[in-house]
Amino acid sequence: MAEAARPSLRERKFARTRLALAEAATRHLEAASFETLSVRNLCERVQVSEATFFNYFPRKEDLIIYLDRLWTLELNWYGRQAAQQQTGIAVIEALFRYTSIQIQKKPGLMGEIIAHEARARERTPGIEITPAERMIAFSDLDGIDQLPDDSLEALLRNSLQAAIDQGELPANTAIAAAMVGLVSIFYGVPLAMQHANPAAIGAMYRQQLALLWAGLRSVAAK
Repeated sequence: MAEAARPSLRERKFARTRLALAEAATRHLEAASFETLSVRNLCERVQVSEATFFNYFPRKEDLIIYLDRLWTLELNWYGRQAAQQQTGIAVIEALFRYTSIQIQKKPGLMGEIIAHEARARERTPGIEITPAERMIAFSDLDGIDQLPDDSLEALLRNSLQAAIDQGELPANTAIAAAMVGLVSIFYGVPLAMQHANPAAIGAMYRQQLALLWAGLRSVAAK
């Protein structure tokens, strides 16, 4: 990670505690659902008081929002890396490929994140990733400390527009319709397949994206 102003001791302590709570929650989600997560048990694992937990996360549900933000920030970084060497469609496919790998590695966590993303209508303010948290959680991802905390849909929309600008998709592609297709595939495939065969999600993503690109070109050509 590029050298930046070092966060204060207080900021680093805050970051380590919040990340420790997130990590403990992630371990729970690999064995059980978020609904069964006990704040008391979580605090015992991290050795903090329940009052401390609610100083970091005013509601239990804010913990999922935080985990979602961490994942989206990391996804953003991988998308930016892909964009340095590839074109618009390839970047979108890289985002889907990275997500499928994460689902295989942490199916419980990713199932909760994707379900949250599918339910959310807008980003919840107030749960942001601090510079200290970026430094500690992503010490091996150079430049992540400078990235904007974009939403998933913003990442997909920007890459889709790049694909149109570069001629990979027709100039008259309906962006709103294309976004509906992308978002439906992104959320729908894991929700439909995760428990049956998470290892097959990557292949299904590729198949569904190929159908979407073919359909957009066909409709635009009429």
